[in-house]
Amino acid sequence: MKISRLETIHVRPRWLLVRVHTDTGLIGLGESSLEGRSLTVETMIREMSRWLIGQDPRRIEHIWQHLHRGSFYRGGPIHCSAMSGIDMALWDILGKHLSAPVHQLLGGRVRDRIRVYAWTDAGTSDDYVNAVRDLRDNCGLTAFKYNATGMMRPLSNPAALQAAVDRLGALRKIAGPQVDIAADFHGRLTLPDAKRLTKLLEPHQPMFIEEPILPGDADGLREIAESTCIPIASGERLFTRWQFQELIEKRAVRIVQPDLAHAGGISEVRRIAAMAESRDILLAPHCPLGPVALAASLQIDATCPNFFIQEHVTLGETLLKEPFGVEAGYIKVPDGPGLGIEMDESKLTNEQFDGIWDNPRFTAEDGGFAEW
Repeated sequence: MKISRLETIHVRPRWLLVRVHTDTGLIGLGESSLEGRSLTVETMIREMSRWLIGQDPRRIEHIWQHLHRGSFYRGGPIHCSAMSGIDMALWDILGKHLSAPVHQLLGGRVRDRIRVYAWTDAGTSDDYVNAVRDLRDNCGLTAFKYNATGMMRPLSNPAALQAAVDRLGALRKIAGPQVDIAADFHGRLTLPDAKRLTKLLEPHQPMFIEEPILPGDADGLREIAESTCIPIASGERLFTRWQFQELIEKRAVRIVQPDLAHAGGISEVRRIAAMAESRDILLAPHCPLGPVALAASLQIDATCPNFFIQEHVTLGETLLKEPFGVEAGYIKVPDGPGLGIEMDESKLTNEQFDGIWDNPRFTAEDGGFAEW
């Protein structure tokens, strides 16, 4: 079996799908979505295809090593997102070739169902109140995540900090004690504010706090973690095991959040998960992306003993023949071959677009740049 061509498809709202075709007719699905840079990732995939065409898609590790190390320059969001989608597609091909789900090829599942959480925009109006009620009452979810703050000063005043506390307090009142709430800071806090605010949030018992400060400061994250009883999560903007190594070795977080579409695909996230397990750190894959990335994440979730919970923003209603279903907050482990999903070609045609999507830009109160 040989790879014959690679195909990229831009799908609304901002997803980049990858199809790896073979000379036997088997086609593997992957996702290389990178917010605001998918057109650039698409170019990287085309460049990678020059070497990939003619390779045996079943030699997944061989291909991963060549894609990662073969260009001399390694890592980064563009490079890693491109090879992540390709890696997913290769595992999909292997599973289809062997008529087995990917999780079986990885050693078999260690659980029967995957707990999931959704994302809601907790703004300043009452809209998020209704959204949380809908997630709880109509979507069958028992956990969600929200933006914990708006734009923040480098050092916030008591009113801004209290507003963030009041927001979580309102959400806790609506959701009740049985529902888990995660607070995402998007790296908007400085270290002093992060330490102050986490202490103030403790009475409302969030499930975890995500990215309180920008990535790359493992010592700062550990300082925050040591100042609070709330679990700290991070990792969505890190790539490959080498960037996760410091977080894990220093126990700077209690939850790692590699994104399978960015961190190196199924192959690499399985290794990151094993590294985290050795330090008693939980795994909660980041996935605000499409159903292909979700399907790949579920295969990892099924096999990792330290898995905690899975993010999702779609169940595949706009693309898949059989979207995923949530029951009592869980998705059943997919048991179909490969990734266990099948694309609805008519839906796919309707959802395609030119791939132009820009990251939102925010302005601080003084007119300067503010974190997304």
